[in-house]
Amino acid sequence: MSSTLAKIAEIEAEMARTQKNKATAHHLGLLKARLAKLRRELITPKGGGGGGPGEGFDVAKTGDARIGFVGFPSVGKSTLLSNLAGVYSEVAAYEFTTLTTVPGVIRYKGAKIQLLDLPGIIEGAKDGKGRGRQVIAETEICHVAQAGLELLASSCLLLRSPKVLGLQCPQSELDAETVKSILAEYKIHNADVTLRSDATADDLIDVVEGNRVYIPCIYVLNKIDQISIEELDIIYKVPHCVPISAHHRWNFDDLLEKIWDYLKLVRIYTKPKGQLPDYTSPVVLPYSRTTVEDFCMKIHKNLIKEFKYALVWGLSVKHNPQKVGKDHTLEDEDVIQIVKK
Repeated sequence: MSSTLAKIAEIEAEMARTQKNKATAHHLGLLKARLAKLRRELITPKGGGGGGPGEGFDVAKTGDARIGFVGFPSVGKSTLLSNLAGVYSEVAAYEFTTLTTVPGVIRYKGAKIQLLDLPGIIEGAKDGKGRGRQVIAETEICHVAQAGLELLASSCLLLRSPKVLGLQCPQSELDAETVKSILAEYKIHNADVTLRSDATADDLIDVVEGNRVYIPCIYVLNKIDQISIEELDIIYKVPHCVPISAHHRWNFDDLLEKIWDYLKLVRIYTKPKGQLPDYTSPVVLPYSRTTVEDFCMKIHKNLIKEFKYALVWGLSVKHNPQKVGKDHTLEDEDVIQIVKK
């Protein structure tokens, strides 16, 4: 591992002293590809017995969504979990109080949301330091930090959207030679490559690596009781940000609403034949899987086998009720009645 870290440091130093311009784009792209390979080698376990998430990190998923609280040590993640979900997570005024994942659950707008208090991240977490690989692997949404600290460099991966290889368009950074050299580093010598958007070398490397997961992130700026009104006004203008005080339970309503918006969950209410809709226990679906078939599979996998058609009331239909098939896409707060064969 020490030799790998030395190689990483050497490449990072070379990149730092290389001026970034069109003439050096080819060389920098190659260095980035080599760096990505070394980092993968560093954090990927070799042999058996080391591929799991690690002791204390393997928390069974439950509910409709999962959120991880990620941040530096002693920024208030444990206090936030304790006061938000009523779950005790050890709190103390020293670093690394939380050494394993502590789960909690909240219910919001009919959805059951799992919260994870994760151990504090440290510099070099992306390279596996401080069990960074396990911590980052559990992350879903919230980056917790102390108000006034510099945050934006620490979670850029969580906010970026992937640029996927696809249709051709003009490129400001990548050219044929740079793409060819990056692919050659991965021993890809025969490939047709098109780009859907103005991509960077990092975007191409992410696609080739195939192990990047892009997820939404909210910056939760804690301890606003320790800053001035003027500083708070500035924080409110930061994108993807919610200022709170976990200790005083300030602004939890805004935090929960922001979490709900970013999760993009869809609530579907059931209506048994001859009865009123049940508005107390919605079936909650992720926004990417909201067809009637997805709804049936969430209820029970055998339901789709008995499916004949469905009656739907709500925004997804033109008239209420409307007879639809299994491919119909549902919208938030639709009401559905399944008719079996």
